[in-house]
Amino acid sequence: MSTARAVRVPARAAAVITMAALLGLVAFFWPFVVAPGRLGSTQTPPLLFGVLLLVVLAVVLAEIAEKRIDAKALAMLGVLSAVNAALRPLGAGTAGIETVFFLLVLAGRVFGPGFGFTLGCTSLFASALLTGGVGPWMPYQMFGCAYVGMLAGLLPRVRGKAEIAMLAGYAAVSGYLFGFLLNLSFWPFSLDPNSSIAYEPGLPLLEQLQRYLVFFTVTSLGWDTGRAVTTAILVALTGPAVLGALRRAARRANFHADPAFHPPP
Repeated sequence: MSTARAVRVPARAAAVITMAALLGLVAFFWPFVVAPGRLGSTQTPPLLFGVLLLVVLAVVLAEIAEKRIDAKALAMLGVLSAVNAALRPLGAGTAGIETVFFLLVLAGRVFGPGFGFTLGCTSLFASALLTGGVGPWMPYQMFGCAYVGMLAGLLPRVRGKAEIAMLAGYAAVSGYLFGFLLNLSFWPFSLDPNSSIAYEPGLPLLEQLQRYLVFFTVTSLGWDTGRAVTTAILVALTGPAVLGALRRAARRANFHADPAFHPPP
């Protein structure tokens, strides 16, 4: 069994998750790719995210109803989502310290990109309900974490100390990636339009990107550094034990086993 793909997502669900991931990138990066006035309201991107989440949920439920998603994989998703939801308040975001991302990285690594994407969505949804963090920012957070889990499942297949080093490095990068994406949710609407780092419709792509990079640096780089360092340290310290536990659980669950029926003697 491939340890990087312990849970195989059915083709239809994988196609919908891929489509949602690509459309989610458009919803994040619309200030750079969409003509002025087309998607420039505060309501449209969250609404798009909400529709995408409903589509993904509908397809996953359909796959479950048609028994193309293993019930054991669904149970694993529920357990890890609950664990991540319980871990999140421990960090509480103080000085950028976050405890939710390291498990996303490790689970995405073991169970694959489709599982990692779904786990990112469900973990943040569950934690938002627990902590009262429901709001227009929640779809952005869910998709940001979904990308963290998905990309972990796409990393090269190495083992041993090299794998832990790679995952710790990716964990640090993912801390910055999450902050980079989340800032896009409010950057076009949060500054005085006359500011030199504010979103200005119609600017060339490179100039718009330069403004955003300066905004990102001065507003959240320090906070995101705390998240990156915390996640990398947690992966480095807990990675061997957690990866081993998740892989043992995957072997025992035997997600890819085909049922065999034998006639009675």
